[in-house]
Amino acid sequence: MKITPDVFEAYLKCPTKCWLRSTGEPSAGNTYSEWVKTQNDSYRVSETRRLLAGSPKDEVVFSPDMENVEGAKWRLASSFAVQARMDSCVLESELHAVERVPAEGRGKPAQFIPIRFVFTNKLGKDDKLLLAFDALLLAEMLGYEAGFGKLIHGDNQATLRVQTSALANEVRKLTGEIATLPSSGSPPDLVLNRHCAECEFRLRCRQKAMEKDDLSLLSGMTEKERKHFNRKGIFTVTQLSYTFQPRRRSKRLAGEPKSISTH
Repeated sequence: MKITPDVFEAYLKCPTKCWLRSTGEPSAGNTYSEWVKTQNDSYRVSETRRLLAGSPKDEVVFSPDMENVEGAKWRLASSFAVQARMDSCVLESELHAVERVPAEGRGKPAQFIPIRFVFTNKLGKDDKLLLAFDALLLAEMLGYEAGFGKLIHGDNQATLRVQTSALANEVRKLTGEIATLPSSGSPPDLVLNRHCAECEFRLRCRQKAMEKDDLSLLSGMTEKERKHFNRKGIFTVTQLSYTFQPRRRSKRLAGEPKSISTH
């Protein structure tokens, strides 16, 4: 299975979404998700131009030669295509940009720092994991760890340094889970979540959840609460309704007659 940043990000949002994309399931589209993609693509283009313009022309390169990366002289590269084979899957990405820091001493390798552009002013963990995904591929290609990366984001082009080495094991675990999806033969358990509002499969999944009367239809219920009910054998909204008990009257009011509204 080929795992790209798009596939990896889809899994972070929802395993069902990742499975549907990998199987070529037709989507109904989603205006918001299309807008987000357009914004990120536009931001990537503008920030790449800004970075390249701020560096000497003889130190920048577009789509560098991967065969001689160790002997490279450039300091900044854009559209850095990398690929790595891990277990039963192939990881593939086009890094937004890579900064090369020359070796500090003889016999030491140059340092390669992956850079990812995100248009939003506020970053989330998924943004850091996507950068760590790029860093993992870069490390596999180089043969040594890319210890950190940079996220450039928002209106003010803020730069966040991320210790990607600390996220490497989590990325490996996630890619391993993604790689097993095609062999399962069926989609993961359907669970509606906050991402549904911006997903192209929203209508399809909601219809399936309604047919199953799934507990995830209750948006106010947390994942922890849902698993708690599942362990008790409660999987549907109807089953949960049977557990309802009216609130007991306090001892102070127990002896008083119930008031009857005349309206």
